[in-house]
Amino acid sequence: MTINLEELGDRIVKTIALKHLHNPRSPQCIKLSQPLLQPSPPALPCYTDPSGAECADVQANTANGTWRANIPGALQNLFFEDYIFPNNTISACYLNTTLGIPCEQGSIPPIGVDARSPEDIQAAVRFAKEHNLKLVVKNTGHDYLGRSTGRNSFMIWTHLMKDIEFNDAFVAEGGDGSEQHEAVTLGAGVQWIEAYAAVGARDRLIVGGISPDGSVGAAGGWVLGGGHSPFAGQFGLGVDNALQFTLVKADGSHVIANAHTDPSLFWALRGGGGGTFGIVTSVTYKIHPLVPLTGVLASVNFTSPDNAQRAITEYIRLHGTLSDNQWGGYSFFNNFTLFFFYLAPDMSVPEANATIGPLFNLLHEVGDTGLITEVAPFESFEASGAGFSSPGSGQVGNRPEISSRLLSRDTAVNKAEETARTLLSLDFVAVNFVAGGAVLRVDPESTGLNPAWRNTVAHIYIGEDHEEGASAETIRAKQQRLVENTAILDTITTDSASYLNEASLHEVDFRKSFWGTHYDRLKQIKYEVDPTGLFVVPRGVSSEDWDENVVCRV
Repeated sequence: MTINLEELGDRIVKTIALKHLHNPRSPQCIKLSQPLLQPSPPALPCYTDPSGAECADVQANTANGTWRANIPGALQNLFFEDYIFPNNTISACYLNTTLGIPCEQGSIPPIGVDARSPEDIQAAVRFAKEHNLKLVVKNTGHDYLGRSTGRNSFMIWTHLMKDIEFNDAFVAEGGDGSEQHEAVTLGAGVQWIEAYAAVGARDRLIVGGISPDGSVGAAGGWVLGGGHSPFAGQFGLGVDNALQFTLVKADGSHVIANAHTDPSLFWALRGGGGGTFGIVTSVTYKIHPLVPLTGVLASVNFTSPDNAQRAITEYIRLHGTLSDNQWGGYSFFNNFTLFFFYLAPDMSVPEANATIGPLFNLLHEVGDTGLITEVAPFESFEASGAGFSSPGSGQVGNRPEISSRLLSRDTAVNKAEETARTLLSLDFVAVNFVAGGAVLRVDPESTGLNPAWRNTVAHIYIGEDHEEGASAETIRAKQQRLVENTAILDTITTDSASYLNEASLHEVDFRKSFWGTHYDRLKQIKYEVDPTGLFVVPRGVSSEDWDENVVCRV
């Protein structure tokens, strides 16, 4: 008889969970507030009933971030729903049923807990630890490293923990009251679109991320990995605005971590990465008064590669000035086109025009007749945010892999021509202008974040993708091309620093790229709070001590 070990693993995890969780007959019964989840691939309805309403719903919403976030088994990046075996066969469930490939579970966990409270998470953590299960934590499934899923794993889904609480004079637990902040506490499942609406209703601003539908989680992996934002230049990164965390640790305890109660853990949580030190149940952030905003938009097609070189050189060099003025936003370019949309806080339209005017003049000189340059006021963040992305914008529902590097202020200002030439040698480059300004004024040792961020003005990323149904060999070739192009990016950096939330699984040295000189301290804290390694994710702190699937120690 042949035993399929992969199928056996799936059955073992399901059997253990179904036997003891919510089963009053079991002597080890652990009660939960909700029935157990049995996640399935999102495209499964198109195999069971291709003409049915559920399949139509899948087809209509595959690229909708909010729709995907609401499904326990769905990830925003479909590549991480798939699983490639060592023999290069692939387990997946493709939306394109005409490929003739059966729908399989892939990397989607076969069972999980629908957590609605810290108590649910505590019960699930204790259960996973007692039965030595591979544990994964998922909120919305926004991730470029596959950290919120795992084949044959046991999932804790925090997506429906939606509490939002305001405090006009928040004092962190253990504080003496001398430091107070206007703040909001967000439950683990709150998404940025929900946070923006709640905070905006109070005429306040919160530093947060941008994504299709605003569907990224506001109190999980985003802040744990650093948390970049178009408002970071004025108010700092997400980690600089976090005042307090509550979380469930590997021993099942529910604790408060801040500068007073546990300064080491608080330091690690601010930049040490998600799914590593515990399961966050809430984050308390500073909130800020609203500021006047001016939006700056440019879209240009270049008439020649030489003109592209001229324009991109000046565009990159300008980021020193824009950083000093606390601008932020997003862009992409190559030898043929440049697009950017930036926000200038506390700056009038005439002032913004004076700052961006020289670049706009150059773009008019080197661009074709389709050139668009615009400077306009915005009354609210919601109005400006609508310009960044929208459902179906291509950021979700496909199979990309990306790699990134941090662009230092010194490089942007003093090596602009060389940097432009290097970046234009690549097919496509995206620039997230999400640092500089206030980010540079924070002590690099104050958080666990890679200290390279404190000399950074922008986060640059490149990518590769593949079609569903692609062979493992095709995928590996794309990954190798990404590695080679990352080596090109490295020629304009001094330390290979990367933003770990938008990075590559194939980093030559992920410890150096993601955390720099902070790695050793982060690993020490990791083993202090989780000595048995219950929380381990791909390319996370301590993951080098585990195999490629972070299942077995090596």
